[in-house]
Parts: sequence; C-alpha cells; structure tokens
Amino acid sequence: MGDELSGPAPRGLLRSGRMRASWARSEQYGVSPEEVGEVYADQLPTGSLFFECGAQVLQGLRTTLADEPVGVMLTDPHGLVLARWSDDHRIERSLDRVHLAPGFYYDEQTAGTNGLALALVDRVPAMVRGADHFVAPLRRYTCAAAPVMDPDDGQLLGCINLTTWSQTSSHLLLALAQSASANTSSLMQVRSVGLHERPAPRGEVFHVLTGERPLGADDPCVSAAWHAARAETSAALATGGLVAVVGEAGSGRTTLAMLGRRAGNRRGRVLVARAPRSSDVAGWLALWSPELRADDIGVVVSGVDMLPSSAAEQLATDAAGARRPHPLTVTASSFEAIPAPLREIVHTVVEAPPLRHRAEDVAPLAAFFTRQLRHRDVGFTPRAMRALAAASWPGNVAELRAAVRDAAARSDLVDVRHLPAEVVSDSDHVLTRIEAFERDEIVRCLAAPGATVAHAATELGMSRATLYRKIAKYRIAL
Repeated sequence: MGDELSGPAPRGLLRSGRMRASWARSEQYGVSPEEVGEVYADQLPTGSLFFECGAQVLQGLRTTLADEPVGVMLTDPHGLVLARWSDDHRIERSLDRVHLAPGFYYDEQTAGTNGLALALVDRVPAMVRGADHFVAPLRRYTCAAAPVMDPDDGQLLGCINLTTWSQTSSHLLLALAQSASANTSSLMQVRSVGLHERPAPRGEVFHVLTGERPLGADDPCVSAAWHAARAETSAALATGGLVAVVGEAGSGRTTLAMLGRRAGNRRGRVLVARAPRSSDVAGWLALWSPELRADDIGVVVSGVDMLPSSAAEQLATDAAGARRPHPLTVTASSFEAIPAPLREIVHTVVEAPPLRHRAEDVAPLAAFFTRQLRHRDVGFTPRAMRALAAASWPGNVAELRAAVRDAAARSDLVDVRHLPAEVVSDSDHVLTRIEAFERDEIVRCLAAPGATVAHAATELGMSRATLYRKIAKYRIAL
C-alpha cells in the first residue's frame, strides 16, 4: 500500500493559489523533482519549553493513533525535524527512506512543496495530498501540519506534522494537527509560569511519638553501611553535643537523625522541622522553637543549609539556652554548607551512605514502600528485583520510593516493564530528549513478556547489531 511512486503531477491538480505559489518557489530554489535533498543537522535544539510541551502533547497523540499508519512529527521554525513518533513500522521505514526523520530539514528549499514546509511559510495550517507534492517520492503520502506560535509574543516556534499514506488520508488529520498545535501552546502558557526561580518549600513541622515501639519498627534497612551510620549517630548523640548528619539528597539523612534521637529518648518525642523559604523562617521558628526548652523532646532540623545566617544564629542561641544536653540535630548536604553560627558548634559529623553503596537495602525498602502504598505486600519478579538492585539511584532512597510506588499503583506483580526506563539504564552522560525517548522505547520492547533481542529489533525496525550497540550505549541491563 502506498509504496509505488506516482507519475509527474498534472498541473491541473494544483487547484489552490497557495499550492501554485509553493510549486513556483520550489522551482526557483532548484529543488529536484526526483528526490528529497539530504540536509542534516548534527545537533537538535531539544532543550526548549516548546520541545518539552510539544513532545508531551504528541506522545499522547501517538497513543490515540496507536493502530493507525501515521507518523507524528515536531519541527523547529526552519523545518528541522526534532522528533518523530509512530507505532507503524512500515511507514517508519518508508519515512526514513525519504529522510522525513529527526535531524533532517524539510523546508521548501530542501524538499519542495510539502505540508510542514507550507505551514511554516504561510504560518497557517496546511494539508498537502499525494500529487500536490513537488518531489515525486513524496506523492505516496498526505501531510497535514499546523504551526505552533509562542503564546506570549506570537512568534513562530515550529510546527506539528502528521504524515500518512495518500490512499488512507482523512480530513481529520488536519484537525488533529491543529488541535495538537493549540494544546502545545496552551501547555507552554501554563508551564511558563514555572520558568521563574522556584521558591523553597514552605517548611514542615511534625512530631514522631516514640512510646514503647521497637526501635527498628520503621527501619527496613539491613545493610552494614546503614547500620554502622545509625550506630554512629546514636553514639554521637549520647555525647550531648550538636550532631550534623550530612550526605546526598534523598539518602536518609533525616531518618538517621530521627532514629538516633529515638534511640536516646525511648519514652519521649522527636520533632522534625524541615527548613522553609527565607520569607517564612520567622513564623516557622516561632511555631516550634519553644519545644527546645521541653525535657522530653529531641529536635531534628532538616536542611539547615537552606537557612539564612540570622535564623541559624537564633537556633544556636535557643539551643544553648536549653536545660539539658544539646536538644538539636541538624541535616545538610555537607558540613561546609551548614550556616556558620551552627557549623561552629557542631560536635560530630555523620555521613548518610548513598543507596548505591548499600544495594542490599533496595529489596527491603521496595517492599516497605509498596506496603505503605497498598497496605499489603506487593510482589516483584526476579528480573524486576535484579534491575532495582543494579540501578545506580542518583536520587537515592527518594528515587527508589517514587519508582516502586508508581509501579505498585499499576500492578500487583511488579515487572521490569512497570519500572522507569532509567532504572534499567545506566548511561554515563546526560541524555538528550531524543536519546531518552529512544532508550525508553528499547526498554519497553525488551521488557515485554517473552521478549528477545530479535523480537525487539524487529519491533523497533533495526538490526540486532544496531540494537546491541544501543543497549551498550545506554548501558541497559538485559
């Protein structure tokens, strides 16, 4: 279907003035009517809000068109194809042959009259069917495209293009392109509010009631590194000096401090206060700082590296006025990041070990977090657990918690296909959005039940050798 070329386009078919003008420009540019020119860009500008929002909209549209032979594309304002999505491998291979693929330009100077080029030139939606294309190999397709305009200043950002076989084209194709363009602009308008610097959290204050509960009741970790840090924290707190627990975000700094406080005050309470943004510090301190004078409470201040020096000085003064050994424990990213008034009185520094150094904690933590969510045990397949244990976890325990809770919300038995793609990939460089999308697709195909490399290569439309190279490139654990 649709793979045979049409003959030369009869000029009588070019009914609209827009189409005639585009053909005239194509001839002036010297575009060959026999083949699409190959103009390739080494780097794709995929770091913009436009690309982020357009990709999100088009990935959703791709789901809607999952059973249709349609290629969905996002371009920049010069006709450079930034990304393409399709679940139809036949049209994917066909589009590759005419270079309608990421990294190639498809403006009128390169590819003559076509849908996306016409939409960019005229800045209005365009639909170019079969014989209306200037270049013969493109006459097997129908292309519908709609420009995307900046919601703030009306500047042209790029376009959304949908391409299908000319024999199966529908008037709905142009409506879908226009809808996707409008949705992209709307999403950009919403997201643009978040482009300004985000404020720090408003802060939290909560109590942990110790009572007679076993000290390990809320600690599923079993690794020697974790238990050594926990013992070190408890011993340091027993000296009565100010203890600082430092380490990477999400590694469990606050948990270590809290468990250490509970160990030294089994019948008392632990108050945890997370640092807020600077404008809220005064009210935040007034809310809980009087507790420093209580006899039965230990205080953990999380994230003191976010506090202004004046607030740190007040904390140090309030803690010094307590009627008992130092009531305060603090956490921060490093000792150097602690504000000077508190850093000067720190007695002991304990480091929370990152999760990548305690792989044996991954399985019990995963079970603990999913049980919290579902209020019962959730199963993990052996390959899912191997993937979790092998992951590097740059976001530490917080990242693991988010990954397994999301997976457990979708299945009673968590398999690799339920996990984020980055969990089973350990690339040594920051991926572009195109690379991340390619990696995610490879992981999706490999994670399917019963999948083999051969099956995945066929589904992805690439050779096994190419797939093995990409598996190595993204360090995907098979």
